[in-house]
Amino acid sequence: MVNDPARDRLVELADGRGVSLSALSKLIGRNTTYLQQFIRKGSPRKLEENDRRTLAQFFGVEESELGAPDSADNSYAPAKPPRKSWIAIPRLALGASAGPGALAEDDAPVGHLGFAEGWLREMGLTPSALTALSVAGDSMDPTLSDGDEILVARADTQFGGRLRDGIHVIRRDGTLLVKRLLFEREGQVSVISDNKAYPSDANVPLDEVEVLGRVVWKGGRI
Repeated sequence: MVNDPARDRLVELADGRGVSLSALSKLIGRNTTYLQQFIRKGSPRKLEENDRRTLAQFFGVEESELGAPDSADNSYAPAKPPRKSWIAIPRLALGASAGPGALAEDDAPVGHLGFAEGWLREMGLTPSALTALSVAGDSMDPTLSDGDEILVARADTQFGGRLRDGIHVIRRDGTLLVKRLLFEREGQVSVISDNKAYPSDANVPLDEVEVLGRVVWKGGRI
């Protein structure tokens, strides 16, 4: 890793928020390896002004911590607006299990994922109704893989509060799960694992399943 205070500070901030360099690269509109190369290989030599400003706003720090020149040296340069307006969506510590099941004991945010405000608007998503979770297990392969990040829209904000077929985060028997739901009969739901190696449950009484939100986006490692 290149020895540089700005690079060291970026790593420190990322670790403190629990957000990956690849996610931060997406936040500034770059490819997923951009900031890894910046940290480890020193390329680019310094962050571009718009990239630096977006990261500083995301972490709530001064741009100087990420390598901005002193204001006295840059007083002649007009400020440029950020390339995009970003919304920080809270990332929860708990994982939505796509395997045996994870107990939902703590919903405290451990960081944030940044999404372009315009993209959220185009998708018809309300930022305040969104949370990000990680997937644990492989019962939803190939649709969702272990370690994927998912964006979840609160159930009552989708389709006028009506439940529709799709991938949802649910709580069942005190366990947080991500499953495909099929609402084929009134008052009942089928809880489906996309990975055929795992069982699926048909015609489960709807009052036994708490539907928390609908999965509207996924991202993960290649």
